[in-house]
Amino acid sequence: MKKVKPTEQIIKNDTLSLCIASIGSDTLPMLLLIHGAPGSLWGYMNLMDDEDLQKHFHIVSVDRVGYGKSRLKKRRFVTSIATQANALLPVFNLNKSDEKVTVLGRSYGAPIAAKLVSMVPEKVKELIMVSPVIDPEKEKFYWFSKWGRNSFIQLFLPGAFNTATAEKYSHSEELKKLLPVWQNLHVPTTVIQGGNDWIADPSNIDFAKKHIRSKRAQYIFLYNAGHMITYTHLAMIKEMLLKSQLFRDKITSVDVVGQ
Repeated sequence: MKKVKPTEQIIKNDTLSLCIASIGSDTLPMLLLIHGAPGSLWGYMNLMDDEDLQKHFHIVSVDRVGYGKSRLKKRRFVTSIATQANALLPVFNLNKSDEKVTVLGRSYGAPIAAKLVSMVPEKVKELIMVSPVIDPEKEKFYWFSKWGRNSFIQLFLPGAFNTATAEKYSHSEELKKLLPVWQNLHVPTTVIQGGNDWIADPSNIDFAKKHIRSKRAQYIFLYNAGHMITYTHLAMIKEMLLKSQLFRDKITSVDVVGQ
């Protein structure tokens, strides 16, 4: 049996070009996937390739503005979380099902997903944040980070890396602007964090527990997991999406040991 491939399309208006890839019938409930930094819509291929998910969801993966073919007019980099989220709003128009959208964001895509959800909560079924970078006090820098800001060196780097560097150096301030969003987040929300994550500090889950006021929030801490949970724990992500077993209102915290 021949594998079905995602369909790529570009949503355009006067100021925006947004590249998306989608698979599954557009009359099914939408699963919207938002990547980190650097990243690409193709970083979710293992979810898009999954035949079980294809049968139950219209899976839509986006290139955030500044990545791939997605652009805002006259803007090379878009470091504003609010602007990034606003640029994704047209994707909701593709939802032809009678159900609300499930939004999944990982790493740098998680706070953008949260901001997006806060803008249209009536259109969202649930928010899933995987390996989130959301604590403004825990932004990680590396010895090579500063070299990425050198305009000469940038000439030799892929565009996605230069975009990611621009985002990185404004990320802490952008996360501070996001603080009011967490308190007003009332859709069912799941935060999944790995204990061996060297990119997103594991304490980001503590920040989430402190700031997210929703009574429909739950927290999954995978002690031995790294950053790429959507790959290493695909079966768990699938189970959550297909069965929604963990989305019961009374659950406030789940610690998964031995993963």
